[in-house]
Amino acid sequence: MPKPERPLRVGLVCPYSLTIPGGVQGQVLGLARSLRAMGHEARVLGPCDGPPPDGGVTPLGNSIPTAANGSMVPLAPDLPAQLRFIRAVRDEEFDVLHLHEPMGPGACMTACVLRPAPLVGTFHAAGVSAAYRWAGAPLRWLAGRLDIRCVVSDDARELAQTHLGGEYVELFNGIELEPFAKATPTPTRRPTILFLGRHEERKGLGVLLEAMASLPSDIHLWVAGQGPETEALKRRTAGDSRVEWLGPIDDDEKASRMRGADVYCAPSLHGESFGVVLLEAMAASVPIVASDLSGYRKVARPDREGLIVPPGDARALAAALGRVLSDRTTAARLSTAGDARAHEFSMDHLAERYVDLYRQAIASHVD
Repeated sequence: MPKPERPLRVGLVCPYSLTIPGGVQGQVLGLARSLRAMGHEARVLGPCDGPPPDGGVTPLGNSIPTAANGSMVPLAPDLPAQLRFIRAVRDEEFDVLHLHEPMGPGACMTACVLRPAPLVGTFHAAGVSAAYRWAGAPLRWLAGRLDIRCVVSDDARELAQTHLGGEYVELFNGIELEPFAKATPTPTRRPTILFLGRHEERKGLGVLLEAMASLPSDIHLWVAGQGPETEALKRRTAGDSRVEWLGPIDDDEKASRMRGADVYCAPSLHGESFGVVLLEAMAASVPIVASDLSGYRKVARPDREGLIVPPGDARALAAALGRVLSDRTTAARLSTAGDARAHEFSMDHLAERYVDLYRQAIASHVD
């Protein structure tokens, strides 16, 4: 009879500030929770601009906003952060380190250089990367230090493989279903659209606001988040009582707003490697209207789990939103299909897949 495999000590390393909402940060923290639920010891290491978001986080210091992929990302490439990381890895004696965005400046790069434990790296980014283009040779060397490389989508594979070479295991991003399925819906009095994201050009909020001009006067829009375009877009919609600016919201409010909305809109223009936020909306049983991006199509298949429209086409976006808000049969069909789809991408399932890869990395690791 085979002996049961022992629990693992896993260090999950995030280059981005864990106190600032983001897709990668959410994946890292959620995966750690699922690993702990399976009986493994999982600790998250990353910068924090304030108190750590949960007790399983080792903060590495404050972040520095850095331009990347059309956005501003909160990284911590400074020497004190690297020294904190090295000390934490030495003290914790991890069986394996799981680096998210392993070429991100900061602790992930430090881990690749020092290789203090077997390394699994997950590449999230898609689209274009100036860093990959201009620092290809050093980054290829760093990527070669990884024992196993993973990507979250075909687009992420294309970016990484084009510039870094190597072979990649494709794994989906995961979602913690319960917080969204069991959230108390935020009350509404009118048909309500929800937008959630950073207010910058690539997220397409400006296109959604343009589409609002073609929608009936009783439609309400919740706009959550903030960003460099916030003030300009607020001025553009001044006097339109249908648009409610929520500002940054926490995870509990996000789940409640999703449960309360009649449709979730993701009008991004580019740069989305995987639609985790679409899965969250599906888990909250809200229908989806999204841009036709390959990362989104991985999650919401056209006219099955969502209505998909050309990026930047305000008229098509308005038509799709109007259809969901006026046709209850379509809305119910999308909600039912979306709920089933969300269960296919559960974080617990993803954690099981990663544990297999962790053990492979440990078995194959050579100092």
